[in-house]
Amino acid sequence: MKKLENELRGTLLLPGDEGYNGARSIWNGKIDRKPSAIVRCRGAADVIASVKFARKQNMLLSVKGGGHHVSGHAVCEDGLMIDLSLMNGIRIDPEAKTAWVGPGARVRDLDHEAQVFGLMTTGAPVSTVGISGYTLGGGLGWTSRLHGLACDNLLSADIVTARGELVHASEEQNADLFWGIRGGGGNFGIVTSFEFRLHKLGPEVLAGPIVHSMDDAPDLLRFWRDYMAEAPDELQCMPVIFQAPGGETVFCLYPLYAGEPSDGEPVIEPLRKAGNSLSDEVEVTRYAGLLSDLDEMYRAGDRNYYRSAFFDSLPDEAIDAFVEKAAPVPTPYSSIFLEPMGGAIGRKSLEATAFPHRERRFCITAVPKWEKEERDAEMEAWADDLFNDLEPYAAEGVYVNYLADEGKEKARSAYGRHWEKLRSLKEKWDPENLFRMNHNIPPGEK
Repeated sequence: MKKLENELRGTLLLPGDEGYNGARSIWNGKIDRKPSAIVRCRGAADVIASVKFARKQNMLLSVKGGGHHVSGHAVCEDGLMIDLSLMNGIRIDPEAKTAWVGPGARVRDLDHEAQVFGLMTTGAPVSTVGISGYTLGGGLGWTSRLHGLACDNLLSADIVTARGELVHASEEQNADLFWGIRGGGGNFGIVTSFEFRLHKLGPEVLAGPIVHSMDDAPDLLRFWRDYMAEAPDELQCMPVIFQAPGGETVFCLYPLYAGEPSDGEPVIEPLRKAGNSLSDEVEVTRYAGLLSDLDEMYRAGDRNYYRSAFFDSLPDEAIDAFVEKAAPVPTPYSSIFLEPMGGAIGRKSLEATAFPHRERRFCITAVPKWEKEERDAEMEAWADDLFNDLEPYAAEGVYVNYLADEGKEKARSAYGRHWEKLRSLKEKWDPENLFRMNHNIPPGEK
């Protein structure tokens, strides 16, 4: 370890060192793994040194970007953990509408820098999500119906390979690797720099929650389903089910119009008039602040579990089955959210990137959150029961960014139609499967 430490500009942490426990802590409080060592990298050189060391020592290797994934793959047990959180620099080029983003940056960091210029790229619904894992898994977000997935807005990336080499990947250079990192997760290397395309938006947008009683949920979901089928790409509207401060489970429509607020008023108005709302907070608000509004619901430190599925349609029977099991939400910070897809997501070719689920129309996700270990079985059963009832209506596949540690078959379904191509790519770029602390794609034949 001393030899590795001498090669670093960053910090090597061992068990018992100050900062070790903080560095190994991630968003999902259920994960309590203890790496043999943690490298807090300051740049690509530190990443290269760490990868070469882990390969030479035959150590299990994990990589932490934002540390927000529910699976907890960012942290390994008795291995080497590469922590990229200090590599969080961002540079915006407002003329070219591009951003260079470090792998430790979070969605809120990029928005903070880009919104000064009225710019953004597709970002997660929650601002604390890390850019790295979010983008490499695809990247559904508030503006994905208008501008595509986060990975669709990736122009290039610098990547440290399993051989410890730094390569550049884009449509022109190492195009096969560039294809694979856009939906294939962290299976092929460690990204040390992202280059994104930016778009005009904000700093102010028309958005906000419209809260209803759960009694209205069946009719509102039918209305939302039909309305979003014809809605312009600028409109994103996510139904969310959660506990109100008094403990009552409520149904919320959360629209955002990704354009001029005045243009969005007539588009959002039908959503505001549907049903009898308990509250309506749709207003002109700061885009960056909007994302932060959901941070408390998805706060770090709780024990977490995810169940998620794609849907090609939501027939009335599926809506009825969903509503019957959705309430009551079991804890104050647990939730269920529905994301309409379509728009720019589906217009891109299925072969353009490794993300395989572009033709899907909806994604539904349950996120139980709780504090005490003794409630693990109860909370996971709540989500499992819901999705067992929805299984007859679900489409094939699962979104890798919402996939808990559910085994090899689920991982395979996350990569869908591209599985064999991704295995061949893995064989080329990581034949020894060094990068396996993820929803893993094992090497295949060339």
